[in-house]
Amino acid sequence: MTKSAKTATAAEPSAGTARTITSNATTTAAAAPSGDGTVVRPLPLWRNLQFQTLWIGTSASTLGVSVTDFAYPLTVLAVSGSPALAGLFAAVQAIGMLLAGLPAGLLADRSDSRAIVIWTEAGRAAVTAIVAAALITGWLSLPVLFAAAALLGIGQAVKGAAQTLLLRSVVPAEQLTQALTQDEVRMNGAALAGPALGGALYAVRALAHAVPFVFTAGCFLAALAGAALMKFVPGAPQGPADQAANRTPNASSEGGGAAGSGGSSGSMLAGVRTLWGQPVLRAATLLIMFVNTIGAGFELIIIVILRHQAVPASAIGLALGLGAAGGLAGAPLVKVLHRLRPGVLLLAMCVLDAGILALLAVPFGPWWVAGLTFTVMLGLPAVRVLVDILVIRQAPPEQRGRVVAALMTLIGLGMPAGVAGCGLLLQYLPAQAAMLTLASAQAAAVAYCSTRRELRQARWPGQA
Repeated sequence: MTKSAKTATAAEPSAGTARTITSNATTTAAAAPSGDGTVVRPLPLWRNLQFQTLWIGTSASTLGVSVTDFAYPLTVLAVSGSPALAGLFAAVQAIGMLLAGLPAGLLADRSDSRAIVIWTEAGRAAVTAIVAAALITGWLSLPVLFAAAALLGIGQAVKGAAQTLLLRSVVPAEQLTQALTQDEVRMNGAALAGPALGGALYAVRALAHAVPFVFTAGCFLAALAGAALMKFVPGAPQGPADQAANRTPNASSEGGGAAGSGGSSGSMLAGVRTLWGQPVLRAATLLIMFVNTIGAGFELIIIVILRHQAVPASAIGLALGLGAAGGLAGAPLVKVLHRLRPGVLLLAMCVLDAGILALLAVPFGPWWVAGLTFTVMLGLPAVRVLVDILVIRQAPPEQRGRVVAALMTLIGLGMPAGVAGCGLLLQYLPAQAAMLTLASAQAAAVAYCSTRRELRQARWPGQA
């Protein structure tokens, strides 16, 4: 549940979905009749070279981020010896993401998404390479690390909005659920492999523990190459003009009400107005924001708890990675869990999350951590799809980048305070007490949000 701000993902379109950007005749947004009256079906996803090229590059990038998400706290702890400063590093990264969020959405709506992804990956590769070089040469310092955190946070926001639109530009609407299922494999596979790989690479003493950062810089370059190669794949989108030409004429009616009136000429706040103007979306966004704030320092506390138990870095990474396998196992459960009302499902997952946080305070070692994390991750794919159905798929096409950015910004508002607060808790309290404090705070937040009637009674789009 604490990864929602990083991955505002998409799901099966509702009946009112209008943004169906297409890449060529074989990936039309809907099964369309040909000149002789026969119906032309889109290619299977495994033959959609645009999507697969994008997916491979994005998978490499996600794996690299997962590796350094594990390596950065260890590096800050090695440089400073302070859990509070490790929390501050994550807070600076979150602040960078928040400050760039709304402008990134406007940029994604008005510019070529593929070009944005290329330039963002180039920037992230350069920042990570500088950190690696500073480690190798012995010049790494806290100012360098905090500057890297801010730049990486900005890059996360810019790429997140653009990538969401780029995915929809190469996948027909009726195949979006299948594409997002494959995307769950990317995200959860990276979460599974990243910490274990990060721990193993950090344990390599060669290059002054810089191996994880060298690896991640290479991953960003691979993602850059994937986005660049899309230009040479037959039928790939070439720019915003091509994308706009493929939007369906009635796109403005998709979001309902005034949400679609802003158009691409609206302000960067159009996405915020769309979210905040609907009671169900407002309540769901608040709940996820509370959970993200409280759980922002989750992995940091886990790392500190296991380090205090003399667990080596490689075993910590393996435990976190095995726990993340729950996300992979949870993908087939999406349809089953979506038999619940969306608000009930969201509240139930948050209650489970609070209980897991409390149980993690019990010092039973890395396999206990892996089992509990696996359990809570089972519901994460269903929550990601829920967010897409209720929010992203309902957004007007010309505002979708801003809606994605607004969602990421709003649910991430408390993350800087959350990660900094976790660092302070670890500085002055035992790690187990810090975890119990987080569990209590989350239980209180869920109890408050459960009083929102509009959330409890929310229905899926299209339901009577």
